[in-house]
Amino acid sequence: MGFLAATGRAFLIFLEATGRLALFTGSALSHCVRPPLYPRQILRQMIDIGYYSLPVVGLTALFTGMVLALQSYSGFSRFQAEGAIATVVVLSITRELGPVLAGLMVAGRIGAAMAAEIGTMRVTEQIDALSTLSTNPHKYLVAPRLIAGLTMVPLLVIVADIIGVFGGFLVGVYRLDFNAASYINRTWEFLQPVDVISGLVKAAIFGFLIALMGCYHGYHSKGGAQGVGAATTNAVVSASIMILVWNYLITGLFFSTK
Repeated sequence: MGFLAATGRAFLIFLEATGRLALFTGSALSHCVRPPLYPRQILRQMIDIGYYSLPVVGLTALFTGMVLALQSYSGFSRFQAEGAIATVVVLSITRELGPVLAGLMVAGRIGAAMAAEIGTMRVTEQIDALSTLSTNPHKYLVAPRLIAGLTMVPLLVIVADIIGVFGGFLVGVYRLDFNAASYINRTWEFLQPVDVISGLVKAAIFGFLIALMGCYHGYHSKGGAQGVGAATTNAVVSASIMILVWNYLITGLFFSTK
């Protein structure tokens, strides 16, 4: 009976957390489309998410493209298929590696920062003070972050795609001695709009999930500094898991063979 009680208790806790997250998401989404909005807060979050995340996303994409080209050459040379390296690099970057790695990097940087900032405001009762001043915390704190995440992560992924493909080009031309014009032609030959569009759709959803998890865990943090630390950890872990799960679901939606 003790095992059944523990299982039931865990299941009820899971249902409670799921319902709380669903209500939080619905409330946040409604405030994203209803005035008044706070343009200054939205712009501030856009700069924080987009501009200040460029270095880490750019470096990650650059070395990912370079490593992908090297590894592809190592494997394809066994089958005399070196000519497919450019195609593999561009499809892998635009479809999967660009959105996923950019999302994980942003989750580690921005998701943690959002959870820490909002969590500190929660434990120091600044959120209660906003309510006292007739300012809706969801509209002032959560909605700008969701809008910024939804719009800026796709832009980061566009930059990551370009840099990642350029990294593969550098390795292919200057390390593996491919012809530059031939490499570029092979890159464009099999690239289709759906490859880029699927990556951008993933990026928009990933950006929304990162901001949602950061705001949710920070908003419901409690217990002082220890609670803020736990909220920060939970925000990064949950956002990373959600990115991987939704990556599979969106890939199946765009590229399912059945």
